[in-house]
Amino acid sequence: MVIDASMPALIRAGGKGWGPDGKEGDANCVIPDNSYAPVYDESIKFFKENGALNPATAGTVQNIGLMAQKAEEYGSHPTTFELAEAGTVKMILEDGTVLHSHKVEAGDIWRSASARQAPIEDWVNLAIDRQRATGFRAIFWLDAARAHDAELIKYVKPILEAKGVADKFEIMAPREATRASLETITKGENTIAITGNVLRDYLTDLFPILELATSAKMLSIVKLMQGGGLFETGAGGSAPKHVQQLDAENHLRWDSLGEFCALGESLQFLADAKGNEKARVLGKAVDAATQGILDDNRSPSRKVGEPDNRDSHYWFARYWAEALAAQSDDAALAAEFAPVAKALADGEAAIVAELAAAQGKPADTGGYYHADAAKLAAVMRPSATLNAIIG
Repeated sequence: MVIDASMPALIRAGGKGWGPDGKEGDANCVIPDNSYAPVYDESIKFFKENGALNPATAGTVQNIGLMAQKAEEYGSHPTTFELAEAGTVKMILEDGTVLHSHKVEAGDIWRSASARQAPIEDWVNLAIDRQRATGFRAIFWLDAARAHDAELIKYVKPILEAKGVADKFEIMAPREATRASLETITKGENTIAITGNVLRDYLTDLFPILELATSAKMLSIVKLMQGGGLFETGAGGSAPKHVQQLDAENHLRWDSLGEFCALGESLQFLADAKGNEKARVLGKAVDAATQGILDDNRSPSRKVGEPDNRDSHYWFARYWAEALAAQSDDAALAAEFAPVAKALADGEAAIVAELAAAQGKPADTGGYYHADAAKLAAVMRPSATLNAIIG
């Protein structure tokens, strides 16, 4: 199974997982790893003691992940090997020094990871900036007893001390950091998890799924070292099931809230980087529209015959247009979107009916990995009324 997507869902479901029969059942989990499996073990212990998180009152765990310039704990592809026979793998420097040796058995998968100094320093400085901006509890998820983490700590501590902020940060092994973070958010407070790339991947699924049953409502902002940014959302592990349901029933339960958040943040990013005030107005209106999706519960349902992803996009477009029409920072944008907002509101009954009528029968997208553009457009844009308004 995919650990980062499956384990949080299983924990949230009280230890039940999906079996090969397509039904939920009690499950035993074995994760052959002593570095990060304790995160899930500690989470289970915490919830047994304290009950489920209440998303109405819980805080958040934000994440700063070390991932620039291939700083990857997964092990980059050129240094991943399946061992044909038992023996010893050695990492040898050009001068003959044996940097590391590791006894292996036949069939073992052996990987090495690397991280350069520049991305490590950038990662620590991003954490300092985030903590300064928010004032949140900040924890480096690093285990001093693990060789990889011990080397990172050698960089982290001097930077924190040089910047005079060492008292603002804690360093904990993953198990202890999990407990501390869960205790913090249960009190309604927020915390920042500063981690390597594997934990960055795991945690940005774990905490959103525990709270909301999906990480699609989560936004990741990746500031690039040479400028620019990447914006992404989670829940990729559940995408195949969504596509299967779309193919069978023409119902798409994928939640695009994280993508809406990414759109708003990217526009704000453009405004800050280029001084583009029109982009700033558009970005603020996106945030208002996203809030409308949450306030009015316009997210997709899981069941055919109920509102799906296409409905949520109609509501997002409507809320976005309404927010632009109502704002006073840019009169030209307000004038441009006022008639669009009115048309979307006036067309609500027809649009909702047309979207509902599309469901309940198989959908033909022309392919799984490489869908046919025309067929996909027909499936994803089945409302003639909506199409006539937005073009």
